[in-house]
Amino acid sequence: MVGLRELTASFVVPGPCGVAVRDRLKHLTVEDERVLRAVGEYQGALASRDLKTRCTDGHDHSTDTWAARKRELTGVSSSRIAGAITKATHDQWALARRCQAAHIRKLDAGIKTLRHRLSLPIGEKGTKRAAGGYRSKGEWFRKSRRLAALEDRHTAAVAEWQAGRVRVVRGGRRLLNTRHNLAQARLTEGQWRERWEAERWFLAADGESGKRFGNETIRVTPDGEVSVKLPAPLAHLANARHGRYVLAARIAFAHRGAEWADRITANRAVAYRIHLDVARGRWYLTTSWQRPVVQTIPLETARARGVIGVDTNADHFAAYRLDRHGNPIGGPRRFFYDLSGSAGHRDAQVRHALTRLLHWTQQAGAKAIAIEDLDFTAEKTREKHGRRKRFRQLISGMPTGKLKARLVSMAAEQGLAIVAVDPAYTSMWGAQHWQKPLATPRRKMSRHDAAGIAIGRRALGHPVRRRTAPPPHDQSDRAGHRTAQAGPGTRGREGTRPPATDRPPGGPAPSGKRKRGTSASNTVRDAPSTHQRVHGPLTRTG
Repeated sequence: MVGLRELTASFVVPGPCGVAVRDRLKHLTVEDERVLRAVGEYQGALASRDLKTRCTDGHDHSTDTWAARKRELTGVSSSRIAGAITKATHDQWALARRCQAAHIRKLDAGIKTLRHRLSLPIGEKGTKRAAGGYRSKGEWFRKSRRLAALEDRHTAAVAEWQAGRVRVVRGGRRLLNTRHNLAQARLTEGQWRERWEAERWFLAADGESGKRFGNETIRVTPDGEVSVKLPAPLAHLANARHGRYVLAARIAFAHRGAEWADRITANRAVAYRIHLDVARGRWYLTTSWQRPVVQTIPLETARARGVIGVDTNADHFAAYRLDRHGNPIGGPRRFFYDLSGSAGHRDAQVRHALTRLLHWTQQAGAKAIAIEDLDFTAEKTREKHGRRKRFRQLISGMPTGKLKARLVSMAAEQGLAIVAVDPAYTSMWGAQHWQKPLATPRRKMSRHDAAGIAIGRRALGHPVRRRTAPPPHDQSDRAGHRTAQAGPGTRGREGTRPPATDRPPGGPAPSGKRKRGTSASNTVRDAPSTHQRVHGPLTRTG
């Protein structure tokens, strides 16, 4: 079809390559908390100093400068702590660098759109693919001012990118800016200060394969004993040999506890992080480890038992079950969630909806879930959507990246595959071809339900439309079978239709050329032998 963009091929999303489990450190003594705060504050200051040095190096960073920084940190802590700090510094700098590149791309898109619209006559109408001119001279003038502002920001961002200069804050820029809006955040200065300091602490250690229980800096034994290797200046706080401090708390990972125990028993690498939730006043220990890269199943294997097509929306998942031929089975299913409120509330809502979706998928007997490969990175700009503020808020509020990552990790634990498809035209074509035919007095089909069918069919390799155009000659099958439902390799796909007559009651249709049965005529002209011809004038009797 002319004007439509080319669709990308569907693919099976690779599974997760890492695992993270968190549990609470209960029954800590006052001395335990004092030691953890002292270690976190001291190592946090080292991490801040190292991040400043790395940002100063910019493009001049090399393995020699990295080794020099690590040697400097080793003298005031230990070699393992120095390695963990420098690695965290590089990860944070690389993340800031990627965000800087994304910001430049966003500015490029906005400048391109503004230049296009400003070049058009005032009042010119746009199309579905390109916006038109601005409505008035006043709006044109305001947008020209905004274009100048974006160009200035773009010039500054490109200069920083070329110079290797990034802007990064340990503790988070959002929490830093909250300091100027304490009343709106409902925090006192003391409460904000406590959160700020806790976020800037550094209480983490990378795992080491071959070492005792997989980690020498933060060690957790199979019976749950937690001990921390203290840096050299804080060695006087140790309560065990070799400069270690053993916490009074005991840890027991309820989730994946057996897998974690197997790793530490075999002395395989396990990373740990201790952090304080200031709002709740609770200490937590997070353990993480890497999994070997698992080869994803082939796409044909994922399609073998059908798929569950899922359309992602602002407040619910619209799911539909399809067999391997693309036929919808049963009715639509909807799994609602609420994305308002805090980040924790939103995350809990998404996890609950995904759990119900996965349970229903297992009950249905499918082995794959088809979702759209959504990415609104270039679709959120105000220059692209203009006054459509509700739509911009809608796509900005959908956590597509986090949702996809969580769905992949949760589905991998259930043995389910995730098939990502191109999101183009799924809602439009689904509503066009499936919404009305499947609607019944007892089944209400929405546009999102029909989009779920379109997504599932695209994952199965079928076109969204169920039937092709009629044959060019007439309504018979001389030009070939009209259905696009079966795959090209299905036997009998291009065969003729069974005869409409000569079929025993309740029996199978006989093979051969289709025959049309005779029908009794309702007119004298068509069947003269079945009617009596009357000669002469008609007479009325009775």
